[in-house]
Amino acid sequence: QVQLVEIGGGLVQPGGSLRLSCRSSINIFEFNVMGWFRQAPGKERELVATINVGGKTNYADSVKGRFTISRDGAKKTVYLQMNSLEPEDTAVYYCNARILSRESWGQGTQVTVSS
Repeated sequence: QVQLVEIGGGLVQPGGSLRLSCRSSINIFEFNVMGWFRQAPGKERELVATINVGGKTNYADSVKGRFTISRDGAKKTVYLQMNSLEPEDTAVYYCNARILSRESWGQGTQVTVSS
């Protein structure tokens, strides 16, 4: 059973930054792809960013140029650096990892962008 644990959410003012971390219970290079999703109140869960086993990254248009996904294999951790945060980024952020068709999710961490 894969476990993913997110930390790093919180309250930040517009224009501020946060870094989310997702620690895996297994070697992250066993996953085909890892990523971050978010879900705002009353909205569907949406993809934010992904990184595949080869290191290729993908971002939602709404976060390009502001968010960066990265990883540290030794720490079994994937990060999401979020800069220039906007109120529209307020959501619960979830870590996701896939091995072929099998998905695992973290418990989620709340990010609130407000003055």
